[in-house]
Amino acid sequence: MPETDKQPIEEPLEVNEPFEEQQIDVEVTVDASLEKAIETFRKVREQQKKDPITGESVGLTDQELAVLDKECDVIKSREIIMSDVEHEIKEIVGDGKVLMGPPNLTRFEKARIMGARALQLSLGAPTFIDIPETAATSLDIAMEELDQRLIPISIRRVLPNGDFQNIPLFEFSNES
Repeated sequence: MPETDKQPIEEPLEVNEPFEEQQIDVEVTVDASLEKAIETFRKVREQQKKDPITGESVGLTDQELAVLDKECDVIKSREIIMSDVEHEIKEIVGDGKVLMGPPNLTRFEKARIMGARALQLSLGAPTFIDIPETAATSLDIAMEELDQRLIPISIRRVLPNGDFQNIPLFEFSNES
């Protein structure tokens, strides 16, 4: 066989040095963010001025540039908020009133309650009502228990800031 047909076998390289990950500087300084915001503001303001006949962008006059510079200086002199005020999550007590959301159950809350209760019933949990003759499945029984507001469950409604209200099922109105 000729030697040109043979492929050289590559051996894996052994590295005795520990692998060092490159540190990526993710932190953007406040000054750089501010400068980028002002640059974007300046571009937007410059593009807003258009020729009424052709519709093309035209340059700003010296007076308009002076006004734009003053606006940019105002932006630079603003106080930068570095952190938000800590909010302690708390329960809102309604004393028998629904303070968050609609006074009746949403369709999503109804579906969640009926599904959970139907699962419990199908696994052998006792019912809170006499089983109606028209009930064919555990879901039918769960629907009837929900209509009579006999299921001992509370709904937790949460606000975006984390505050919440736990509302017992019997406090909701029966309107659909």
